[in-house]
Amino acid sequence: MFKVSILVWIMLGTTLAGVSLIVVLMVPSLAAEAIKNIPFAVASGFALAMPLSYLVARQIEGGSGARKA
Repeated sequence: MFKVSILVWIMLGTTLAGVSLIVVLMVPSLAAEAIKNIPFAVASGFALAMPLSYLVARQIEGGSGARKA
């Protein structure tokens, strides 16, 4: 399940980082300090993707974590 979680994290982290970047650029109060806000937004997108990727990988594996023979 760890390998699946890493693969999901790569895709989900990139997506959430991109979404958070767009949010920073589209909100005028955040865009005023974009040079400071962009690294924090991207890092928080990647960090948020870690637990979410574990949950998605668990659902892909069947929910219970037990492997089927």
